[in-house]
Amino acid sequence: MNLKLDFISGDTRKCLFMVTLPMMAAMFLNMAYNLVDSLWIGNLLGETAYAALTGATPLILILNSIAMGATNGVSILLSQAVGARDRRKTEGILATSFLFSVVFSVGLTVLLEILLNPILSLLQTPEETYPMAYAYLKIYFLGYLAVYLYCYFTAVLRSFGNTLFQVIAMLICTVLNAVLDPLFIHWMGFSGAAAATLLSQTLCLIFMLFYLWKKKLFSISLAAFERKWILPLCGKGLPAAFQQSIPAISTSFLTSLVSGFGISAIAAYGVAGKLEILLFYPAMALNMVLTAIVGQCAGGGRLDRVKDYLKLSLLYGGVCLAVLSFLVVCFAQSLCRLFVDSTEVNRIVQTYFQIIGVGYVLNTVTNCFLGAVNGLGKPGKSLFCMVLYYLIVRMPLAWILMILGFGLNGIWAAVLLSHVVATAAACLVGRKEMIPSPRKACVCR
Repeated sequence: MNLKLDFISGDTRKCLFMVTLPMMAAMFLNMAYNLVDSLWIGNLLGETAYAALTGATPLILILNSIAMGATNGVSILLSQAVGARDRRKTEGILATSFLFSVVFSVGLTVLLEILLNPILSLLQTPEETYPMAYAYLKIYFLGYLAVYLYCYFTAVLRSFGNTLFQVIAMLICTVLNAVLDPLFIHWMGFSGAAAATLLSQTLCLIFMLFYLWKKKLFSISLAAFERKWILPLCGKGLPAAFQQSIPAISTSFLTSLVSGFGISAIAAYGVAGKLEILLFYPAMALNMVLTAIVGQCAGGGRLDRVKDYLKLSLLYGGVCLAVLSFLVVCFAQSLCRLFVDSTEVNRIVQTYFQIIGVGYVLNTVTNCFLGAVNGLGKPGKSLFCMVLYYLIVRMPLAWILMILGFGLNGIWAAVLLSHVVATAAACLVGRKEMIPSPRKACVCR
């Protein structure tokens, strides 16, 4: 197992760019992958079908967030073992986490297939879109094993300083989905988009497994399985999974509020959600990259390097999001027409980004601090911050402003205010963890 980048003693700027740029490229390809379904469904099947996709999206976001969060928890332990150059510990974590990933993803798939009807009812899915959302998710869930294992292997590669392969795998998956989507929609209608996604995800995982086997970037020996790693993996993975899932839970709640304003409002919220992926993914990339980088630095006893990486991430991430946010706010209506050609939908989307715009820069600052805290092995503190500004601030405030008569704009204002609270909380927690106590000071060099 070869370490691709030395985060502990290498050039800070070079190491950050070498691991972040491929990660961001993979994220943008993932964005393109997610947009494919939306573009084809919106243009081929119309506004009602797009609203059905919006109703199904929260569940998909939650599942993807669980996969990314739980595997990011694996990255916390694994990157620290790699940074400490502990081969036995590394192999034990690899074997145990792989078996856990397979069992967990299969079990969750079975559970979701059984409980899909009550879940959609809980989300207050409108009658007009209920059959389409049900048919789409019934097929989509079958590919969750492929989704989870893709996230798992990319998290492992990040722990060894390799993010380039994720770009290649995501490119292949995106191209496959773009080609298969119109064909399957033509043959099967709305549910054909889910079938195309299922097939492309499965083929992408097969390609990834073949590549890993051929290149021997790392090895997983099931004989190295150790039960003692199950609890630590759960201890890091569960808070990280819940942490990643909280935004999706919030989206589900807001979708249920927005659904009371009609089909156009639901479609507009769906379009806005797709467009803001462009603004969320760089922050998510920095979060996951910093988890791996800081994990290695913490494992090697270099908290001074943690601060250097965090400062660079805040600088470049903040500038990047300021530019992207400005462009999206300016061209929101034009971008919206790519999905649904509706005057009312365009108007709602434009207002959405005008209100929330600056919040995406704040979200980047938040994710940088939380990624560093995760890497230090404190996902519980990151989880506390997420619970605070999503579950305690955003969701109740959105409901209160809505019933007070502020309508959709009240919901959007609650989202912006939650970003302000998020940044303040993350900065406080992050700064506290970055300043070593007398007991920690001895590990810095």
